Amino acid sequence: MTEAAIAVSSRPRTGDLTSFDPSNFDWASFVLSPGKIVGLEGPAGWGLTRLGLSLLAAPSQVGTVVVIDVRGWFSPLAAWQVGVNRHRLVVVRCAERRLWAQVTAAVLEGVAAVYAEIPAGVGENDLRRLAALTRARKAGLALRPLRGVLPPGITHMRVRASGVDWVGPDHGHGRLSGRQLSMEVSGKSIPLREVQFADSSTGVSSSSGVWRQVPGKLAPSPRTIGV
Repeated sequence: MTEAAIAVSSRPRTGDLTSFDPSNFDWASFVLSPGKIVGLEGPAGWGLTRLGLSLLAAPSQVGTVVVIDVRGWFSPLAAWQVGVNRHRLVVVRCAERRLWAQVTAAVLEGVAAVYAEIPAGVGENDLRRLAALTRARKAGLALRPLRGVLPPGITHMRVRASGVDWVGPDHGHGRLSGRQLSMEVSGKSIPLREVQFADSSTGVSSSSGVWRQVPGKLAPSPRTIGV
């Protein structure tokens, strides 16, 4: 199984961000637990889809997981590459804003976890009803708004993309070997911290510690994943 790797570093920031000590972080909290919601916010191309799919890897070992594709270009290969069980992956395409909440509510029934893109224009009331349904049905839910941010109080953990650095070309040309993704992670009982994710297309080992998606938790690993 290919592993989703997340390189961790400490980068002191101004404001409310705290410096990050990997040894003190609750790695087990970075999963799609039953009845919990993870919010993934930020621009396209900053690794949030990759991260969201990696959160489905552990639940897919024990039950069905669903991807709700709004943009229409999702490939199951992207999920398989980060460890999602191909025999337990279902893809639902729904670009219609008026139907999105109903479709998402329906697929939450009887599955282990859902990664759902949110089309622009979905109302706050729909999202709050969906959050209540998620808790009642004990499914894990990762929400990825394609525009804007999620209303407060919905997620138990929020991940916001704050930057991306491409690795490879040193003089304006050459082959890209990967990217370094910066994310701000916060939530209930989780102080606001910045975390860096190493996403490599070549499988080159990272010099930093990384997270690996395994059933039930995220654990330190020296390996990276392919794109």
